[in-house]
Amino acid sequence: MRALSLFAETRWSWLLLAVSALVLDLVALYFQHVMLLEPCVKCIHERVAMFGIMFAGIIGLLNPKSIYLRIAGYGLWLYSAIEGLRIAISHVKLQFPSDNPFFDSCGMDPEFPSWAPLDYWLPEIFMPRGMCDEVQWEFLGYTMPQWLVVCFSVYIAIWLAVIASRLFSARKP
Repeated sequence: MRALSLFAETRWSWLLLAVSALVLDLVALYFQHVMLLEPCVKCIHERVAMFGIMFAGIIGLLNPKSIYLRIAGYGLWLYSAIEGLRIAISHVKLQFPSDNPFFDSCGMDPEFPSWAPLDYWLPEIFMPRGMCDEVQWEFLGYTMPQWLVVCFSVYIAIWLAVIASRLFSARKP
């Protein structure tokens, strides 16, 4: 636990967090622009959550010894991972409706705040063009939102392990 706690104060740990999220976002852009899989509103929101995790890594990367930057990074990391998991789970429910499928759908408006209209600033990245209930891709029997449930769950599990290591190492002299 002590090793993980010490690793959390290194630039490498925060760089690894940022790069892992960046790679996942680049994979999403590959799916969109090379494989021509159109992202839906949920896909776009999952993408934003992944960017949030990347920015959390960048915040921690600035100065991993600063408690304030680490707390900000931890907070954004957890918030983004939980929101991403929540969105991915709701996306899976749209693809595999257990209730009445006629009432489960998503719109085409990503509903970004007026102060950050990402779909207008960077439409190649943040403009939804697909439908949420459409399964366009599978790997090992899992759809993209199902894999995102796994990814966001792993980010949360790692966050819990890092925080636990920090708390346990802080108690020992």
